[in-house]
Amino acid sequence: MKSYLSYEKNKLLAIGTLIIVLVNLYLIIFVAPMVPEQEWAQRIFYYHVPLAWNSFLGYLGVLVFSILYLVKRDPKWDVWALSMAETGTVFAFLILITGPIWAKPIWGSPWTWEPRLTTTLILFLLYIGYFMIREFGGPYERSSRYAAVLGILAFVDVPIIYFAVNFWAPSVQSHPQRGIGGHDPSIKYIFFFSLFSFTLILVNMIRYRLHAGRLEQKRLEA
Repeated sequence: MKSYLSYEKNKLLAIGTLIIVLVNLYLIIFVAPMVPEQEWAQRIFYYHVPLAWNSFLGYLGVLVFSILYLVKRDPKWDVWALSMAETGTVFAFLILITGPIWAKPIWGSPWTWEPRLTTTLILFLLYIGYFMIREFGGPYERSSRYAAVLGILAFVDVPIIYFAVNFWAPSVQSHPQRGIGGHDPSIKYIFFFSLFSFTLILVNMIRYRLHAGRLEQKRLEA
């Protein structure tokens, strides 16, 4: 099996993504307007929120492909689920890094145990458990099956995170809203471009991880 970048479509996708990422970086640093009450710290928003969105996409993939694996018992769906879990968790880890960077100058503390942050941390820890099951859960079929069940159950936390602003009172939340309105319209345009940029990164990561997973499956079958 050839290397990942030896496939022309993978190479073109990677180059196109790199160009868009560089354009996105330029827009965030030099074009995005400054929000008076947040100044430079607000620019983390263009990373933090797209990271969260794409982490949720990754975990949605885990839900779908874990169900397919449990129903069909075809290892290819397990490879898909694992690929989505790994990429989603990388993004979740970056959420937990960028969040405190943004929060410190805005709210005075890098971390508070408010609902959205706490439920995001719980989601990340659930997926650490997911990987531990896969690593130490015994034979491949059994550990994959247990991990699939956890991947399905863990997704329940995703809508809880998203709707945290509705479930808990604003007084216990650091950022009690989901919208991005009320500011310069260009903020919205740059945000959606950044969202597109990070989604392309997610697609590249998943494709690369799938390629590696298929190589591993071939090795195990040999």
